[in-house]
Amino acid sequence: MACKRRLRFIRAATAAAFALCLPSCAKAEKSVVVAGSTSVQPYVEILAEEFSRLYPEGAIDIQGGGSSAGITAVESGAAGIGMSSRELSEKESGLQSIVIAKDALALIVHPNNPVNNLTGAQVRDIYTRKITDWSEVGGAKGKIHVISREEGSGTRAAFEELVMNGEAVTARAIIQNSNGAVRQLVSDDPGAVGFVSLGLAENQTGLKPVKALSLDGVPPTRESVLNGEYTLYRPFLLVTDGELTGTAALFVEFALSEAGQRILTEEGLISYYSGVRG
Repeated sequence: MACKRRLRFIRAATAAAFALCLPSCAKAEKSVVVAGSTSVQPYVEILAEEFSRLYPEGAIDIQGGGSSAGITAVESGAAGIGMSSRELSEKESGLQSIVIAKDALALIVHPNNPVNNLTGAQVRDIYTRKITDWSEVGGAKGKIHVISREEGSGTRAAFEELVMNGEAVTARAIIQNSNGAVRQLVSDDPGAVGFVSLGLAENQTGLKPVKALSLDGVPPTRESVLNGEYTLYRPFLLVTDGELTGTAALFVEFALSEAGQRILTEEGLISYYSGVRG
């Protein structure tokens, strides 16, 4: 019941905030392609669902493909807004990036795995295959099955930057092209380890459970990210090329509004704006 009241409040606040804006934009561009990061995509889809309820004339076409693909689509004009889970590179610096939230990455294992914590050095050694058996990190004897995202993925880029310290992920890693696929493999394999967004590390109705590991003794939680103790997190960005108009501009405004930020917070992300709390 409290959740329903909260959703009604969000919708009422959002409707009031956009009541004056929508008429003035009625003749502007009414559709926009939003493409890119598969990590950002599920959250943008939730924002788009509520946005479309408030502005039914505005069409939001959301596509995946990964952070790099989304940025390229913005550069080529194939998408009006890109989604990225990594910062823009120097060669992409002509674009504009807008942080909508922070997302912590979490190392996940099968719930039957007795390991609860890894150090940063242990994670690097696992992902370079210097450590290949769970018994080497306090677990039961058994081969470690390393699962990783594909090259070009914002999730992998963040993991490499925050954890790998310039070392390459082993070529023998099992590669998956979405966080959901990584989670599924780990939930089915007692010997597996993978990294996903914190929101996906939490157990959800209808999905097999996984276990999120602490990193250097710090559990991956919203509180530990906010207080600076947990450092494995990355920004979630919307990427644009020049000034936005019409539906694209309205959608970005909605994502940054208090109502939009509350939606993201309730979905497990960490609001980039200190005034919004879950």
